[in-house]
Amino acid sequence: MKKDYSKLWTLFKSMFVLSAFTFGGGFVIVSLMKKKFVEELKWLEEDEMLDVTAITQSSPGPLPVNASVIIGYRMAGVVGSLTAILGTILPPMIIISVISLFYEQFRTNPYIATALQVMRAGVAAVIFDVVINLAGNVLKTKRMLYIIMMITAFIATYLLDVSAMIVILTCLGIGLIDLALTLKKGRVA
Repeated sequence: MKKDYSKLWTLFKSMFVLSAFTFGGGFVIVSLMKKKFVEELKWLEEDEMLDVTAITQSSPGPLPVNASVIIGYRMAGVVGSLTAILGTILPPMIIISVISLFYEQFRTNPYIATALQVMRAGVAAVIFDVVINLAGNVLKTKRMLYIIMMITAFIATYLLDVSAMIVILTCLGIGLIDLALTLKKGRVA
């Protein structure tokens, strides 16, 4: 039984630290989660992390919380999900509560304004890293359908200003059709 508590503590601590030191939103935390849960703890395979990322991006709500639900459940069921969610939501709640007490001082402080501006550059670099890693994973599949979908999604959102929700729902539809066709071929063969 001690082993289960150890895993829950590791899950809570990992999510707490990731959430506390991630600045810039959900996409930033994806690469850090990959490093933690795939490379360091080896709790997930790279393909599983890619699936978690896809599901969390297409689900309503904050990406880190959605990922916590899935990763926590994968590690320890419902208790794992609740533990991971708690670890994810506590740091922002604490930080925002403290900031709200000193909002006026933070808003007018030139040092804090400069620090936030500098952090944006770091956030952009981490997001770029996530994009490169995810694109690399798609290319590794060597499935032309996935590669074409990735390129088309990029062109649609970046050049044609198509809503990300439309792109996600379209990719979901194509993925479901592909799955249905794959399953049908499996039954015929």
